[in-house]
Amino acid sequence: MSLALILEQLLNGVQFGLMLFLMAAGLTLVFGVMGLINLAHGSLFMIGAFVCAAVAGVAGSFWVGLVAGLAAAAAAGALIEILVIRRLYGRDHLDQVLATFALILILSEGVRMIFGPFPLYLSVPDALRGTLDLGVVEYSRYRLALIGFGIATAIGLWLLIARTRLGIRIRAGESDREMIAALGVNIRVLYTVVFALGAALAGMAGALVGAIQSVQVGMGEPVLILAFVVIVIGGIGSIKGAMVGALMVGVIDTMGRFLLPRAFALVLEPAQATGVGAALASMLIYVLMALVLVLRPKGLFPAHG
Repeated sequence: MSLALILEQLLNGVQFGLMLFLMAAGLTLVFGVMGLINLAHGSLFMIGAFVCAAVAGVAGSFWVGLVAGLAAAAAAGALIEILVIRRLYGRDHLDQVLATFALILILSEGVRMIFGPFPLYLSVPDALRGTLDLGVVEYSRYRLALIGFGIATAIGLWLLIARTRLGIRIRAGESDREMIAALGVNIRVLYTVVFALGAALAGMAGALVGAIQSVQVGMGEPVLILAFVVIVIGGIGSIKGAMVGALMVGVIDTMGRFLLPRAFALVLEPAQATGVGAALASMLIYVLMALVLVLRPKGLFPAHG
């Protein structure tokens, strides 16, 4: 096992973590500001990927598809908030879970009807194909671009939340929504904007990831589960927590799947080592989440900590 292979897997973990951050950031914003459990967030990830793949196939440009996927997810998010979510704010979390689970089924079948039952495939842009020599390892240009894109988006989101009037309203909405409503802020418009922003981040993540995996119905649900793990670890409502939690989950999950089968291969048969190692690796992030909940029940960086 060479240093180059370990570094490659570490970079894969960072890239995976940053894409998880795009999902988790939108989810934690919606939950922190609105107090809403949105199980349909993964469906917005899927919508972004499908629209990006379809538009890129017609226009012949990945970048046009990316913009279209982001816009489609944001528009779908705004429409869902106005038609469905707005009626759930005063309801308990069970009603929110049931309603947004129904949205998963509706959106999945809607995407299947529009785009067909077969997976779509999205090509990596020509400028980002191949590998780049980093000295110790040659690494995919596109995955490096995803890392850079994730970092740039995180910085932009932090600037939006910390340095703009909209960000002030979002942070105030997390702390005391009744007070900002009394001060004249249109809380309904603010909620729609926040929900559309979270949807846009999910759609962007889906469009970017669509170039390194097949775009298919249901692709958002596994990512949604990991996004919930991220925000529990990082702290609900915290962008900083979402970033730290996403990187922890991405690196631990990737390195666990890489190292554990090799470690068990020292004492077990190869087939057994692969099975046991893969099973334990899939548990690592949930063990991490349990430890965080025991030591810091509100997460590592709670929004109101």
